[in-house]
Amino acid sequence: MGKGVGVLASFLGMFRMAATEPLVPKGAAFFPVPDPGPTRSYAFILVPGFTLLAFASAVEPLRIANQLSQQPLYRWRLISETGAAVVSSSGIPVGVDGPIAAQDKATRLFVCAGNPQMAAAEPAVVAAVQRHHRFGGSVGGICTGAVALAKAGLVEGRRFTLHWENQPGFVETFPNLLPSVNRFEADGPVLTCGGGAASTDMMLSIIAEDHGGAFAAMVSEMCLRTVMPGVNAEQRSSTAALMSSRNPVLVATVTLMNRHLDEPLSMDELAAAAGYSRRHLERLFREAVGKTPGEFYRGLRLDRGRNLLSTTDLTLMEVAMACGFSTVSHFSKSFRARFGVAPTKLTQGIGQPLA
Repeated sequence: MGKGVGVLASFLGMFRMAATEPLVPKGAAFFPVPDPGPTRSYAFILVPGFTLLAFASAVEPLRIANQLSQQPLYRWRLISETGAAVVSSSGIPVGVDGPIAAQDKATRLFVCAGNPQMAAAEPAVVAAVQRHHRFGGSVGGICTGAVALAKAGLVEGRRFTLHWENQPGFVETFPNLLPSVNRFEADGPVLTCGGGAASTDMMLSIIAEDHGGAFAAMVSEMCLRTVMPGVNAEQRSSTAALMSSRNPVLVATVTLMNRHLDEPLSMDELAAAAGYSRRHLERLFREAVGKTPGEFYRGLRLDRGRNLLSTTDLTLMEVAMACGFSTVSHFSKSFRARFGVAPTKLTQGIGQPLA
C-alpha cells in the first residue's frame, strides 16, 4: 500500500471508529462540562458530490467538544445509500459505516449534499428523512441537503435554507418554498444550513443549547472563530460590500433589480423608484461599475440563467422566461455575448448537456 493510500485509509478509519464508540481525542486545551448527560448521537447521510468543507465543518465542532471536555459528549456515524464510500465534490472519497437504515429517535439525521443539488432527492434518501421525522427524530440538511427535506415535505411552513448558489434553482424546482438568506436555520426538529463555514455556525448553536454558551464559545475559539453565530446571520455580503459602493440609491436600485429578474423593470421605472432622472441614474452606474443600468441589469439576469442551467433540468425556454427574456433566441444571443459560449453547451447540474 502506498503512503498516500495508507494515510487516507487511516483518516477514513478514524471516522468509522465513531460508529462503535465516541471519539475523545487528547488535547492541550481543557474546558470541563459538569453533568453533561447522555452522549448525543448524529448520523450523516453522504450523497454523491457532497461538499467536503461543509461536512467537515459540521463534524469537527463535535470532535472538538469531546476533546475539550474529555468526555463523550457526541458520537457520529456516516451512512450512504448503498453503504459504499461516497465521492465528494472535490473528488475525494469518504468511507462510511454502513447503508441507510433506521436510526434511533434520539439521533439527529443530516443529509450532506452539494452539486448536483438534486442528488439529495434520491428516493432512498428522501424516504430515510421522512421515516426519521415521522417517528419523532430531528432531521437536517447541509448545503443542498434541504432538497431532500423539501422532497420529503418537511420544510413547508418552516424556516429553512441552503447554499445561496443553489437557491435560484431550488425556487424554480419548488416554487412554493422560499429559503431564507441566513447562514443556518433551526425550526423545531428541522435544521438546515448553507454549507461551508455555516455548518460550524449551526453546530456551535446546538452545542450552546446542549452545554452552555461559554463552552460553545471555547469550541468556537478552537475553530479559530472569534465571533459566535448570530452576529453575521446572512450567507452573502451586502450589496454595498459586493459593489464597493455605499451610495444608498445605487444599492437600492440593484436590490430592486434582483427582485425583478423574471419580470424586468424598465429604466424609467427604476429611475422613478430611485427618485432620480434616468440620466442621473445612468451616471451613477457608469461611475460605480462602468456600465449603464441596462447593461448591469441584463448581466444579473444572465448570471441567473447560467445558474439555472448549471443546477436544474429546466428547458431552455423555461430558463429564458425565468430570466425575463421573451424568446430563446434573444436569451441565447445575449448569453453567448456575456459568457462566450452558447447556453446549449452548458451542462446541467446532473451532468447532461441541454438539448
